[in-house]
Amino acid sequence: MVTLDPQTGWLSGARRCPSPNCDERPDDAEIDLLVIHGISLPPGQFGGPWIEALFTNRLDPAAHPYFAEIHQLRVSAHLLIRRDGGLLQFVPTVLRAWHAGQSCFAGRERCNDFSIGIELEGVDDAPYASAQYERLAEVTAVLRNAYPGVTPDRIVGHSDIAPGRKTDPGPAFDWAQYRARMEEVAA
Repeated sequence: MVTLDPQTGWLSGARRCPSPNCDERPDDAEIDLLVIHGISLPPGQFGGPWIEALFTNRLDPAAHPYFAEIHQLRVSAHLLIRRDGGLLQFVPTVLRAWHAGQSCFAGRERCNDFSIGIELEGVDDAPYASAQYERLAEVTAVLRNAYPGVTPDRIVGHSDIAPGRKTDPGPAFDWAQYRARMEEVAA
């Protein structure tokens, strides 16, 4: 069972992998948006240490040709859910993770200021794993309890806040399954 310490922003049940790619949120920022992402490193491959290495600035540019293009990026997410449902936390929820980039939701820009970013290990065009939906629903319930402004209509994909620039979590992400599991957890 996952719980959240509201003072520190760390989740129990998640393996901590602190990322330096974060900072303080603006003083007036209320966390009221949840952004779902999809990531695989190298592209289309699952498992391995590469996502963790990217988010902690330890990605070896010589390990794969694609890494030479991205190793200098300074990015992070609050959480990563692996294919098997494993949960990693890079940034406490009370801090601003650098996951959304140039973004806008409901007329508000800079979504990193007021959102929590969850990466799912996956690609746009291949089904996500059942264990990921289960873990995502569990984590969503915990986050919604701590941050009541995160209502169902304020749970979006990266593509929703950066249209034309981002496509994740992609058409393979089953929003209906995710919402059904959220309802099961809430019941």
